[in-house]
Amino acid sequence: MQKFIEIQHADMVFHTRAGRFHALADINLTVAQGEFITLIGHSGCGKSTLLNLIAGLSTATSGALICAGREIAGPSPERAVVFQNHSLLPWLTCFENVYLAVEKVFGPKENSRRLRERTEAALAMVGLAHASTKRPHEISGGMKQRVGIARALSMEPKVLLMDEPFGALDALTRAHLQDELMRIVARTGSTVVMVTHDVDEAVLLSDRIVMMSNGPAASIGEVLTVRLPKPRERVALAHDPLYIEYRTHVLEFLYHRQQRPQEKAA
Repeated sequence: MQKFIEIQHADMVFHTRAGRFHALADINLTVAQGEFITLIGHSGCGKSTLLNLIAGLSTATSGALICAGREIAGPSPERAVVFQNHSLLPWLTCFENVYLAVEKVFGPKENSRRLRERTEAALAMVGLAHASTKRPHEISGGMKQRVGIARALSMEPKVLLMDEPFGALDALTRAHLQDELMRIVARTGSTVVMVTHDVDEAVLLSDRIVMMSNGPAASIGEVLTVRLPKPRERVALAHDPLYIEYRTHVLEFLYHRQQRPQEKAA
């Protein structure tokens, strides 16, 4: 495997009013360029904390994180983040929300016409060219998330980091955006690390599923390689024995092998 993202013996300790909290312990993971990785586990297992470390939004207490041969020492446009909350500026149009990111990354070396072209292309990629002049309050929750994805992709990041981007959406909208994301990733060849609580989403999207043990001091319990051919079609997969096997494997890990000691004793 070509090492694109490397996480080496990473620990994360938070110092809170209640004392020292050991969130992550000895995390080791390698992600290849163009790979789609999902992080899954119970609430509080450190999925978002690990994503923030890769994004450079937090710094590991110990260990090393490397992307494209360079140490991750802080946020960078090469690692774009999409949160569950779309984080759009409400007074700006969809176009203007994306343009802000484009201008920040490419403004010093490109003219305004090229910046507009990049913005329009990003919105078109997520099917929102028709909504470019609308403001966030004028569009649906699913469309807001698509603007967030367009904004992230407009920066041409080396890595797309997604923290439960579809978690707050209804089932039909979530399914539509999952399909949209699969098409975009296939077109762009993006490297993706995504946090999810949804087992079906993990199996549908992933090349590998990273299953986290329960916290505190959470670690990687198991990594499952998903050998389903691409492109993937959700209706056909619903009856695929291999899909069902992967889904069952993840569920068994989450519900039988990762209970807290006190829960097992109960």
